[in-house]
Amino acid sequence: PQGAEEARAFVSAFLKRSMPKKGEEAIQDVLTRKAVVLEHYPEKKAKPQRRKAKGFTAKQRRELRLFEIEPEQQRYAIFLPLHELWKQYIRDLCHGLRPDTQPHMVQSKLLKADLHGAIVTVVKSKCPSYVGITGIILQEFKHVFKIITKEDKLKVVPKLNNVFSLEMDGFVSYIYGSKFQLRASERSAKKFKLKGTIDL
Repeated sequence: PQGAEEARAFVSAFLKRSMPKKGEEAIQDVLTRKAVVLEHYPEKKAKPQRRKAKGFTAKQRRELRLFEIEPEQQRYAIFLPLHELWKQYIRDLCHGLRPDTQPHMVQSKLLKADLHGAIVTVVKSKCPSYVGITGIILQEFKHVFKIITKEDKLKVVPKLNNVFSLEMDGFVSYIYGSKFQLRASERSAKKFKLKGTIDL
């Protein structure tokens, strides 16, 4: 049988291992009160770092031609249903384009609206060859619109130095491209300021 001294030594050594943060005096104090609560310090596991899903780089997108429209798809008739969807989207956005609708309210909505599917016309330009181009906007980038015309020609029209007109249920709005050089996603959060005169 184990003696009292050996038992005390074993308990003391056991408590030192079990409670490494407590000193000798604290352990003895615990023993005198006859109540021992063993502490458990689990090993901290390193959290696995989440890998962010990487998208394609701009170079990879160009190589894969993700945003290019195939020549056989460049037909005006194909995108007329897209225009009809866009018209319904604008009507819902503006709560119906009634005759008594305030023009500035419609204008403010259109400034932040998605223009893919809208029919636009270049009415003013510093480059005369752009004036008169009319078609459906297929793609909007920061600096250009890609427009498909009724002649089934895909035109890349820069926003800079061009003024576009947009007609919707008798309401005509003008887009000054020089002040519109934003991505569609950025426009939805931007606050546009009213200006008296705007030059090309």
